[in-house]
Amino acid sequence: MNTFCILGNSVATSRRPEEAPMAGWGQYVEEFLSGHHEVKNYARDAMTARTYYTERMASLLNSLVPGDVVAMDFGAVEQRVNVPLRYHSPREFTEFLRLYVDAIRGEGAVPLLLTPTARCVFDVQGNVLNTHDVYPDVIREVAAGTGADLIDLNHYTTRLLQELGPTRARGLFRWTDPGEHPHHPEGIVDSTHFNEAGAREVARILCSALLHARTLPPGLVDPDRLGAGEYPPVTAEFTVANPESVLYGGNRITGPAPVIAAPTASKIVSPLHKFAGTAPPGTSYLLFFENGGYLGGTSVGSAGTWQWRRAVSWPGGDHLLQAVGLTDSGVTEVASVPFTVRDHVEPPVVLGPREGAFSGPRPRFSGTADPGVTKVMLLEGGRLIAEAPVREDGTWSVRHPHDWKPGTYQVDFVSVFSALHSRPASLRLRIHGIPEGNWIRESAARARDACGDEKCEHLPFHGRW
Repeated sequence: MNTFCILGNSVATSRRPEEAPMAGWGQYVEEFLSGHHEVKNYARDAMTARTYYTERMASLLNSLVPGDVVAMDFGAVEQRVNVPLRYHSPREFTEFLRLYVDAIRGEGAVPLLLTPTARCVFDVQGNVLNTHDVYPDVIREVAAGTGADLIDLNHYTTRLLQELGPTRARGLFRWTDPGEHPHHPEGIVDSTHFNEAGAREVARILCSALLHARTLPPGLVDPDRLGAGEYPPVTAEFTVANPESVLYGGNRITGPAPVIAAPTASKIVSPLHKFAGTAPPGTSYLLFFENGGYLGGTSVGSAGTWQWRRAVSWPGGDHLLQAVGLTDSGVTEVASVPFTVRDHVEPPVVLGPREGAFSGPRPRFSGTADPGVTKVMLLEGGRLIAEAPVREDGTWSVRHPHDWKPGTYQVDFVSVFSALHSRPASLRLRIHGIPEGNWIRESAARARDACGDEKCEHLPFHGRW
């Protein structure tokens, strides 16, 4: 029997019962296959194209035989420029995908490229937002350039969520109110990972698309097992009858207002900020409003805590959220919190070195960033090379820990705020030093081993300082 292998991150990972309602689409694929291929799901949390290729790929290649299929679901983790160990620049991501395709083909197996699934994030017009930057396009380009089959899960799941709309789409995700699931008694807000129904639907969509793939073994999928998709119902927060009446209907006030603990008043937040707090005893449900318009609601946990987030992204600017609790005998007082949404980030200002200036082999970079920016990421040649935390006064600095070779370089600087990042600010940097191949370097290395990375006082001088 041949093998259908799945590589990827947490969205595809098979889940244990105690992890419910979270589920990975990889655990349902076998339901739709014809039985000629055994599914082996190697997807793991936070797996990237780099980590699997360098740590586990050799074992996979040793196990492959002609007729095996290797489905690769990368591109959802590699985009995170604020996480250095996971980030892949588009160029690095491209190179790794090409290496995968070549290596898999070299063992007679069939590479299958997948784009990452869409997240449950909408704009105020109800359109599904792209939260993966250019990475789906990179995968499409690699598929076109290598001739590998492509299943565009990003396209298919975006279309699915668009058809459902924000009031129903979250029913496919690990997104629950307090008390809704025993494994998350206080509720959980997760717009990335699917629940059982969502994961199974993604697997069904994937296998439906496999029927039309060009290079896959014939008879891989059993069409009779596919059936039709099942759509989730509208969530409870959008089935409240006449919610505005709690603000204007003269309802009986039965207790103090709920507490909005996060965000604090006037805080700058991202467009997908999560709200949290506590509610007075006896409060079973909270309703949220802005400018008198109903936004949604959530139940209150047994401990009196709550958390809530919109599936719709907040537009940039100033906002005032109002919250009202429902009790058996009336409503609570109204709570409110002002906050400001930042929907874009400006590039950092680079103060040193100045544009085109010379620097020694270990340059020190410094500058300023906008309020709320937590760190500045440095990239050279499309590769992430350093990160600089932003201080409370908005300044940042970092010295690169390795010697740079003499020459001229372009360094890019990116501001990070929550899940947002800026376009790059660029700096042309010239490194002063003794060039490679110069006699001062060559003569020191000709007869003796180097002393290592640390500066030493031994003679002769080897060209580094």
